[in-house]
Amino acid sequence: MQFTSETSANGVLERTFTLDDVTGVLFSPASGSDSAPLILMGHGGGLHKKAPGLTARAHQAVRTDGFVVASIDAPGHGDRPRNERDRRWVAELTRARAAGESLAPIVAEFNSSLAERAIPEWRATIDALQMLPEIGAEAPIGYSGMTLASTIGIPLVSVESRITAAVFGGVYAYRELLDAARRITVPIEFLLPWDDTELDRESGLAMFDAFASKDKVLHAFPGGHHQVPTDGRIDTRFFARHLGRVGARSA
Repeated sequence: MQFTSETSANGVLERTFTLDDVTGVLFSPASGSDSAPLILMGHGGGLHKKAPGLTARAHQAVRTDGFVVASIDAPGHGDRPRNERDRRWVAELTRARAAGESLAPIVAEFNSSLAERAIPEWRATIDALQMLPEIGAEAPIGYSGMTLASTIGIPLVSVESRITAAVFGGVYAYRELLDAARRITVPIEFLLPWDDTELDRESGLAMFDAFASKDKVLHAFPGGHHQVPTDGRIDTRFFARHLGRVGARSA
């Protein structure tokens, strides 16, 4: 892991990094973060590691609870160029959306491919982060992310025992994702945009039902997935409860 830039504002230190061809960012308290819980934050489709909503949630998690937050660009996103196959999927999604057709078959195929590539990248990122003295091997780890981040995160959490709590939401319930959800037993929180025209509520309810976790909570919100609260309050309260709180004030 090579750090490539560093900025600090409002008590939050931001350090961008590269790990082989993976690009990422680490958000941490400027005052220090020894053994603080680590939150892995994924971004949505077409976005990147420092998308405004993700950055806002990361800053709140750092300032409010003293967490450390890491995000990486998914394959073909942010600073990572798309390959030809990815470009064809994106073109097909654009065409289907314009025609009012169901996106589910395309999304299932495209996101499954992205997840297959991203899971080993996230696991390598965890390995590298645990080598940093300010994080270490004992820091508890959570995962958070909607839409594409959930289609990557669900299979990731199903195979990565170091992640002990997760927040998901806004995904199609296709077979591979349901199978992965059935292998997850850690505490989860699932966010469901109740009126999303592209991600139907039936898929959301099926996904929530599939998780094998005994400790799981469903939060449904009116509107589409862009209306789901993005200020991080739900995430930080959930992770503070399951991973431990470091910060001095409550969320």
